[in-house]
Amino acid sequence: MTPTRLEITRPDDWHLHLRDGDALASVVAHTAQRFARAIVMPNLKPPVTTVAQAEDYRRRILASLPAGSRFQPLMTLYLTENTPVEEIIRAKASDSVFAVKYYPAGATTNSDSGVRELSRVYAVLEAMEKHELPLLLHGEVTDSDIDIFDREGVFIERHLLPLRERFPVLRMVLEHITTRNAVEFVSSAPAHVAATITAHHLLLNRNALFEGGIRPHNYCAPILKRETHRAALLQAATSGDPHFFLGTDSAPHPRAAKETACGCAGLYTAPAAIEFYAEAFEQAGRLDRLEAFASFHGPEFYRLPRNEARIVLERSPWIMPDEYPLDGATCKPMRAGESVAWSIVETTAV
Repeated sequence: MTPTRLEITRPDDWHLHLRDGDALASVVAHTAQRFARAIVMPNLKPPVTTVAQAEDYRRRILASLPAGSRFQPLMTLYLTENTPVEEIIRAKASDSVFAVKYYPAGATTNSDSGVRELSRVYAVLEAMEKHELPLLLHGEVTDSDIDIFDREGVFIERHLLPLRERFPVLRMVLEHITTRNAVEFVSSAPAHVAATITAHHLLLNRNALFEGGIRPHNYCAPILKRETHRAALLQAATSGDPHFFLGTDSAPHPRAAKETACGCAGLYTAPAAIEFYAEAFEQAGRLDRLEAFASFHGPEFYRLPRNEARIVLERSPWIMPDEYPLDGATCKPMRAGESVAWSIVETTAV
């Protein structure tokens, strides 16, 4: 019989977009309600490229939290072709920066400052390998002649395999994986290579982009893939393999920026993030493995203690609001106006 109540160690989100300013204040509470910690992405305008900028951003996040929240933002640096080795040393010595993020230039929102040639950052990667600072990879090529549905697989073959050979002990996370290719690469890799998986890539395939017409709010980067890839992701997430852990890639955008001729990539899943994961694991018949995926594997990779607080979920459906406030505008969340199967009913602090 499928459980209708689930108590797990409070989870963490190992890939999150919080934005900044009034937008940050609009969205951070949804994450803080569900997660104890989160790896916060650095693709602001301008990007977060130094430890000093990361620490300033961290202070702004903490100042935006609801009163009494114990949520901890774990900061990252944006890798550019001008990142100095000295900044990696400062990051490792800091108490605030936990990883460095690689964006291929032009791959997604605010990625124009990203890397065009990986060889130009080899000195920085060597320093990261030496100082055991993880590299977080948006794993897609951006060549216009490569089919958008093939860009993750091509990145693995063209860049990731040579990268692992050149830097054999560099700690890497292949972010928001979307394909069977990525599952196979990560599952066969050493323990210092891992992957995050989003709830939307577990629950949706590429049909969700076109059901009844174009669905701009289901457009994300990397783009949703065919059903065989979604099934491979679900099997990986629910397998108990510590290579895989939770990373929502929740990415809020104003509705007007999604519902336009050239809409932004990203799904806003934070208002029901852990609930969506519970739904996916229930579909697979593996709710017993949600806690390890959501609460254990990530801290083990990042060499952090597990959370002591707990969270209780019940199978009690509720209707997702059609929109949420976002910096003077509104943001349409995933499953807007539709039923969400699981609810948070209790959180316990320590």
